[in-house]
Amino acid sequence: MKIAIGSDHGGFELKETVKKHLQDRGFEVQDCGTYSLDSCDYPQFGKAVAKKVAAGECEKGIVVCTTGIGISIAANKVKGVRCALCSEPLSAKMTRLHNDANVLAMGGKMIGENLALEITDVFLDTPFSAEEKHIRRVNQLEED
Repeated sequence: MKIAIGSDHGGFELKETVKKHLQDRGFEVQDCGTYSLDSCDYPQFGKAVAKKVAAGECEKGIVVCTTGIGISIAANKVKGVRCALCSEPLSAKMTRLHNDANVLAMGGKMIGENLALEITDVFLDTPFSAEEKHIRRVNQLEED
C-alpha cells in the first residue's frame, strides 16, 4: 500500500516517527513535507497529501499538525477526501468501518508516539464495512 504523509512544523516530529513506522511495516511512503521544524503553513501540506489520495496516487494519507484540526480542515477541502481527526484507536476504527475515511489526521502535540502508532495501525488495518447503509452515506458525502 502506498501512503502519503505530511505535516507542518507542529507535527513534524510525529510525522517522522509515523513515517519510519510505516516503512518498517513495509508500506511505500510519499512524504509531502514539511522537512524541518521551521515555521510553515499547514494548508499546503494537508492539501498536498489529500490531492495524492484523491488522484489515486496513494491509497491512504496521514496528516499531522499541532492539534490535527487545521490540517484536517485543509485535507477535507479536496474533493474525494474523507479526512478524520482521531485521538484514540476506536475513532480510527469507526471512521474506517462507517465513513471509509481515506486520510487520518492527528495532533502532534495532543497525543504521544505510542498512541499515534496504535491509531495509525488501526486506521490502516481496518477495512470499510461496505454495508449498504454506509455505502449510501459515503455516497451522500460525495454529492455536491
